[in-house]
Amino acid sequence: MLDNVTINQLRAFVAVCDQGSFSGAARKLRRAQSAISHAIKALESAFDVELFERNTRKAQLTAAGHSLLPDARAVISRTEEMKNRASSIAKTGVPKVSIAIDAYFPRARLIDCLRTLQAEFPTAAINLRITTMQGGEILVLEGVCGLAVTIADVPEVNPDVIERHWLSETKMVTVCAPAHPLASAPKPIPMDEFGRHVQIVVTDNQPGAERTQQGVAGKRQWLVNDLSAKRDLLNAGLGWGHLPHHLVRDDLASGRLVELERRAWHIGSLTFMISQRRGYDLSPSETRLVELLGPASLETSNRSLH
Repeated sequence: MLDNVTINQLRAFVAVCDQGSFSGAARKLRRAQSAISHAIKALESAFDVELFERNTRKAQLTAAGHSLLPDARAVISRTEEMKNRASSIAKTGVPKVSIAIDAYFPRARLIDCLRTLQAEFPTAAINLRITTMQGGEILVLEGVCGLAVTIADVPEVNPDVIERHWLSETKMVTVCAPAHPLASAPKPIPMDEFGRHVQIVVTDNQPGAERTQQGVAGKRQWLVNDLSAKRDLLNAGLGWGHLPHHLVRDDLASGRLVELERRAWHIGSLTFMISQRRGYDLSPSETRLVELLGPASLETSNRSLH
């Protein structure tokens, strides 16, 4: 019998509760009072319970009615949400955003941007890939993603097919754990001294990825393909490395990591680019996401390194 429950019956039930009477519900829904009464009787028959007391002049809920009212409201709310979503899809289709984001991009900022995009494009389907080095542009080249946020210093995969546009910058710092020998070395530290110690370097899983490394001081390297793993190894005192300031801000404030001053070795701000196929037309939702990810969102007020 529950298969026979209709949304109009539930609307009648909620309207009677809200208006306090069958006649009030009829006026609100612009239906005959007899239609409201019929809807309630049909609903009670389907549920096999009485929703209203029969011995009172005012519409007074039974215990079962009190229990089922929140469910009825929830069903109506979800139905309205579904109608609105369907209307949006009918007008604009299902927006799709397929984007690869380099692991160095500020994660908290990315989440804020996606939250805003979801509010503005509630029907959008998101395909998000977190990549390193050339991984994002490879996904664009393969057609898996329409866009990629990549690092400017990483060589382009195929300049004839993919074009880049400047997006934003974020500050980089060189760090190690307080117990690491470099933490107590005389400052500023020359590059050859860095080269005497293990450097933790992020790479990707592509063949020859180590040839695209940036900011490397020597041959003593540990390679990892995950940024959070690099941070964990640095916190454990297993090496030194460069990381985005936003990622280690709390570590530096708490003393879990210390910033190292370099001598005659400049590491510039990390520059992010939007990569896309040449001639690729961005959809409205993709255009909006690029705007949200742009320079106003990032730590661009302080682009110089210590």
